[in-house]
Amino acid sequence: MNPSALALDYATKVVAGEIVAGRYAVLACQRFLDDLERDWEYRYSHKRADAACVFMQQMPHTKGQWAARGKALEFEPWQCFVECNLFGWIHKDTEKRRFRESYEEVARKNGKSVRLAARGLYMFCADGEYGAEVYSGAGSERQAWEVFRPAREMVRREEELQQDFDIEVNAKNLVILSNGSRFEPIIGKPGDGASPSFYICDEYHEHPDSDQYETMITGMGSREQPLASIITTAGFNLSGPCYAKREDAIKVLEGSVTDETLFTVIYCADEDDEWDSEEALIKANPNLDVSVSREFLLTQRDKARRSASLQTAYKTKHCCLWVGASVAWMNMLAWQRQKRDMRLEDYAGKKAWLGVDLASKKDLAAISILIPDGNDFITFYDFFAPEGAAEDNVKYRNLSDWITFTPGNATDYGYIEERLRELATTLDVQEIAFDPWQAQYLMQRMLAEGMPVCEFPHQVRTMSDPMKEVEALVLDRRLYHNNPVMDWMISNVVTKQDAKENIYPTKAKKDDQKQKIDGVVALIMAMGRYLAAEDAGDFDEFLSNPIGRKA
Repeated sequence: MNPSALALDYATKVVAGEIVAGRYAVLACQRFLDDLERDWEYRYSHKRADAACVFMQQMPHTKGQWAARGKALEFEPWQCFVECNLFGWIHKDTEKRRFRESYEEVARKNGKSVRLAARGLYMFCADGEYGAEVYSGAGSERQAWEVFRPAREMVRREEELQQDFDIEVNAKNLVILSNGSRFEPIIGKPGDGASPSFYICDEYHEHPDSDQYETMITGMGSREQPLASIITTAGFNLSGPCYAKREDAIKVLEGSVTDETLFTVIYCADEDDEWDSEEALIKANPNLDVSVSREFLLTQRDKARRSASLQTAYKTKHCCLWVGASVAWMNMLAWQRQKRDMRLEDYAGKKAWLGVDLASKKDLAAISILIPDGNDFITFYDFFAPEGAAEDNVKYRNLSDWITFTPGNATDYGYIEERLRELATTLDVQEIAFDPWQAQYLMQRMLAEGMPVCEFPHQVRTMSDPMKEVEALVLDRRLYHNNPVMDWMISNVVTKQDAKENIYPTKAKKDDQKQKIDGVVALIMAMGRYLAAEDAGDFDEFLSNPIGRKA
C-alpha cells in the first residue's frame, strides 16, 4: 500500500479498536476520518502526502543495524498517518497546506529524531520554498543536534541528493547554494532576524519558557505555508510551556476548541491505565518491537516497580505520562528489610568514610559512617541537637535515646568534633566530608589536627550519583543499618529530577521545619567520597593527595 492507504488503514483500525491505542491517539484518528467526510474548505491530496512520505523514506538510516546494512527509512503505518496528515491536507483554493503547527507526543526510542530529520530535509530542499529556513531548536546544544545531526549525516551519505539540490554540507549547517536555503540547529532564544519556513521544537518539555517557540512563530509571517512542529516526550514541569501547549492540543482533539491549523497526536498511556501494565507501554510506544525493544521496556518497568525514584523517569520517558517532579525516594519496605543488630566496635580498624551535615546550628546535625564490608556496606549514625529544639519537636523527644542533646538553644559543635576524634581512633577513617558552606571554621580546625577533611558541596552534580548508588545498594540488599532516626529521615525524602535524570534529595514538605533529612544527606556525602576513592582505583595513591580535597 502507498503511504496514504497505510494512513487510512491505520486510522480505521485504531478507531475500530483493532490496534491498541490511547484515548488521544484514537481521537486524532477519528478527527482524520471525520475530516475526510466533510464538505469544507480543505481537501486531502494523496499526491502531496505520498510525495512527501516517499521523499523521506529515501533518506538513509544513520546509526544502528539498519545503517550498517545501508537501509533507507521505512515508515510504520502510524508514522505514515502523521506525515500524511501534515502534508496531505491542503486548502481547496490556494492549495497551501492546512496545518501550520503540530504537537506530537511519543515515548523515547520511537524513531522521532530520524523521522524529524527526514521531515526537515523535505522542507529544506523539496517543499518548493525559495530560500527556505529550517531550524532544529532545543533548550540545549546537545538536544538541538539530536535532529540536525542525523539530517546532516543523511545528506553527507547521499551524494545524489547533494547534487540534485546543490547542497553544501558544512560543520554546523546545510546550505543550498543556488537559492540560499539553510538548515541549522538553534539553542535557546534566537534573535528576531530569522524567517523560518519550518521549525522543529524538539523535547519542548525541557524548555524553561516559550521564548524560542514564540520567536520562531512570529518570524513565519512572510512564509506562504510555514510549519512549526513540536515533538516531545512527557515531562514533569506541569507549569511549563509544553504542558500548556499540550492542554490546548487536547482541547482541539476533544472538540471543545476549534483550530483547523493545528495537528495533534499524543501517544500515551491513559489516566486509568496501571502505569506498569503492558497495555500502557503499547499505547505510548507505537514503534514497539521495531525501534524500541519490548524486552528493554519490560526490564525498565521491573526496575521502576522496585524503585520509587525510577518511577518518574519510567512514567515520563516510556509511558508518556506527565507527573510531578517530586516523588518518594526510597522503597521503605526495602529499607526496613535491611535492619541488622550491629555494634560499631565490631568494625574497629575497618576503612570508613564519614559524612557530616551540620544544617542549622539551632537544629539537628548528623554524622554518617559508611564502612565497606566485602560486597556489602555497613552504616552507623550519630545525631546531635540542642536541648531547646527538643522542647518544640515531639519527634526528637520520642527518639531521644538516639540523639545527643547539647546544652542550650544551639548545637555545640564541640560535641561533634569530639565524636569525630573518637571515630578516628576506632576506625581507619579515609575521609570526613563537609559542605564547606556550613562548616568552614570547623573544617579548618579539623585540618589543623591532621584529620582527613574533604569538601563536599551540596549540588546536583555531587549528590545525584551517590544518591542513586545508596538506593541501588538497599534494593540489592547490600546496605545495612539500625537507627530509628534514620528510618524517619529516609521516609521524609523525595527526589526532584531534572531533564538529565539527575536527582537531589529534598523534603516532601519544604516548609515543614519538623521534617528532617540530615542523616540522609550525610550518608549521600559519605557515599560520594567512597565512590570517588573507588574511581581513583589505587587507594594508597588516592589517599596520598593533600588533605582538603574537593568533591
